[in-house]
Amino acid sequence: MSLISILLIGLAMSTDAFAAAIGKGAAMQRPRLPDALRAGLIFGAIEAITPVIGWLLGRAASGYVATFDHWIAFGLLSALGVHMIVAGLRPDADAGDDARPARHGLLALAATGFATSIDAMAVGVSLAFLDVHIGVVAAVIGLCTLAMVSAGVMLGRALGALVGKRAEIIGGLILVVVGSTILYEHLHGVA
Repeated sequence: MSLISILLIGLAMSTDAFAAAIGKGAAMQRPRLPDALRAGLIFGAIEAITPVIGWLLGRAASGYVATFDHWIAFGLLSALGVHMIVAGLRPDADAGDDARPARHGLLALAATGFATSIDAMAVGVSLAFLDVHIGVVAAVIGLCTLAMVSAGVMLGRALGALVGKRAEIIGGLILVVVGSTILYEHLHGVA
């Protein structure tokens, strides 16, 4: 897998966290840089750990599915991408309340970070079937998430939920493209 593909996966995995961070930033009274970095570190750490867990699960099963592993990677990445696109197109059902916190608690941030990292775990499962160094992928995903969440919190009040939804759609499209590229490379012997 090329460095560009790894970077695209990192960016795609961080878009749903970016969307959530925009919501978190919009919900805060005045997000400051330390608050944004704190959220970015929490989300980034969780987002870096979950693909490793998925990869370990996938490695346990990889010997049984070696002949069609590229189809599994394509299917998982495409399904996740379509799910992100659909979620990005769905209208928000939030009824905003006026009691905005000055800062979000650790547990709330960790729960949101875990919820947005489930797709990274599935990506880890799909990567177990490919010749890729999971440590590099996990680090890239974590660093992209750190940067995107920190920026999302800071931009939250100014940009609102509209950009967050578009980011999720773009992330979904990127996952579909990466999954299709993996399938193409394996079917045509490009890898």
